[in-house]
Amino acid sequence: MHDLAEGVARFQHDVFPAKAELFTHLAGTHRPTTLFISCSDARVVPELITQSEPGELFVIRTAGNLVPAHAPGPDGVAASIEYAVAVLGVSEIVVCGHSACGAMTALAEQHDLTGLPAVADWLRHADASRARATAANGATDAAALVRENVRAQLVNLATHPSVARALAERTLSLHGWVYDIPAGTVEVLDPAGPPPAMGATDSAGFTDSLGHPAALAA
Repeated sequence: MHDLAEGVARFQHDVFPAKAELFTHLAGTHRPTTLFISCSDARVVPELITQSEPGELFVIRTAGNLVPAHAPGPDGVAASIEYAVAVLGVSEIVVCGHSACGAMTALAEQHDLTGLPAVADWLRHADASRARATAANGATDAAALVRENVRAQLVNLATHPSVARALAERTLSLHGWVYDIPAGTVEVLDPAGPPPAMGATDSAGFTDSLGHPAALAA
């Protein structure tokens, strides 16, 4: 806690004064443009990766960046998605996987999760991801699973009524990313395409599913 308290002190002394006007504006305004769904992994920091200012991203973080398909009953992830799309009116949703994902590695390598029953239950939301990766590669490789998992979560997103409605009205677009931790690059996936080969990146660090520079727009 000491380190966190020191961080708060630095924020109040160094960061907040430089952005005081922004925070005054944000006190009465909450209009993010993008819903960013990422893994809970501490090494993945959406605002840092995208260099976004406060108020620009509405962030959901789950283990393995999993988005359960829509189902009746209380669901914190579904509630956050619905609020972001139907109330805040975000125009973009990004599902961002990452290299060395512990959740996907555990599935790919069939780790024993009997001592982690809640984790095991949650990771069942990646069953479709495993099936996609196996069908495409003949084996469940962790790196391939990370990519197919992003694609599977984009499919799940479309089952949520607020998302389906916005997609039909063409007011929303979905994007799949994979962040490479040691390289600092972001790969933009073709949602429906085959697992891509890693390619050379452009100056912004983005590659498309064929390894060519890619734009963020769908």
